Amino acid sequence: MPELKDGCFYPPTLVTNVQTTSTLVQQEIFGPVAVVQTFRTPKEAIKMANNSCYGLAASVWSENIGLALETAVSIRAGALWVNSHNMFDAAAGFGGYKESGYGREGGEEGLYAYLKPKWQQQLQQRRRQDELEAAKDGVGSWGKVDRNDNLPSAATSLPGAGASQPSIDRTPKMYVGGKQKRPDNGTVMSVFDNDGNMMSQVGDGSRKDVRDAVEAAHKAQGGWGKRAAHDRAQICFYIAENLSARKTEFAETIGKMTGKSEAECEAEVEESISRLFTYAAFADKYGGEVKETPLYGLTTSLNEPVGVIGMVCPKDFPLLGFISLVGPAVVRGNTCVICPSQEHPLAATDLYQVLDTSDLPGGVINIVTGNSNHLAKTLVEHQHVDAMWYFRGSGEGAESSFNIERLSASNMKRTFVDYGVERDWMDQEQREGHEFLLESTEVKNVWVPIGESL
Repeated sequence: MPELKDGCFYPPTLVTNVQTTSTLVQQEIFGPVAVVQTFRTPKEAIKMANNSCYGLAASVWSENIGLALETAVSIRAGALWVNSHNMFDAAAGFGGYKESGYGREGGEEGLYAYLKPKWQQQLQQRRRQDELEAAKDGVGSWGKVDRNDNLPSAATSLPGAGASQPSIDRTPKMYVGGKQKRPDNGTVMSVFDNDGNMMSQVGDGSRKDVRDAVEAAHKAQGGWGKRAAHDRAQICFYIAENLSARKTEFAETIGKMTGKSEAECEAEVEESISRLFTYAAFADKYGGEVKETPLYGLTTSLNEPVGVIGMVCPKDFPLLGFISLVGPAVVRGNTCVICPSQEHPLAATDLYQVLDTSDLPGGVINIVTGNSNHLAKTLVEHQHVDAMWYFRGSGEGAESSFNIERLSASNMKRTFVDYGVERDWMDQEQREGHEFLLESTEVKNVWVPIGESL
């Protein structure tokens, strides 16, 4: 072989005797270098493979095809090759998990980055760009909160004022890990009705409350994500049925908070129930498909859960907005940390008993009340939150959306934000369906060659 005198070259190298914390194991090596580690059980191998901040692609080698497929499903990477390696085709999407990025190139899933819902008009897109430029001025102060703003004035009438006996303190707590929990810092914020009278107080969530909620969601995600789709659908049906039994109570609460008419409040509750039924039906009907590629074998795309999703709900539809975000995420195997409507949170806190009686495992849905932007900033900066959704609507929507996307760049977090563009949450085209299911899933392509020679 002729001697190579110019350029930078590195010979093919096999590295052994390394630890899971070694730099060679934790970092991507772009070159002809392989790092080898031993393992004792398949579970240990999967844990070692997932012990990385990257997840672009992986290959699994085994004589046991059942074990190989189970391992391929369990590894958090965008492309998995079984008894093969480095196979590509334009019909199958390619892209990563975690810090290897998100989005896909190729396949049907690769087209969605270039599309938008047909209900969004060009006028709204131009408005998004205008508000984006204006939002850049408030980078430093976004997400900060003055807790003195939550104190009621001396003239505010308190709940139960004027009654012969003081009313029972029903201050709604946080909902973390399937249990009600008082705010860590002990502070509350006031909830006012449409006439300016204080209806109640709710916990004013802090970074510690978010941390506890994310920890509960992260702990629950593995079991919930692998639970049978039929079970997730059944639990969603239970939530809808139990909400239906209390629809009059929820409609009254929405009316007191928002000042909407009785008919409008009843319609919002009915739409919330309908939406739960819709997504329950999608639980086992959005799992993926088989791709047609040149491979002699099977190339399948699996719609897997994103993981832990942080959410900020719309302010004007306190129940329907909550259900519209939580429904698709939960039925597709994600767990959630939700900040309900800052102005009208009682519709969400009244759901605690509904969730408790619907067989929902603790940690799948976690609710933290408080200042929406403060909680959103904490969520988007958290390393164990895999995606951030923000739908406050008009007002600060553009500034907050910009800051969420800006902060998400540091930890490669997926975002789904509104930039202040209002959605009609009562409109079926804007409120539910493929757009939300797409944001609730990661696409993994698994290549499985077949044939006697293998």
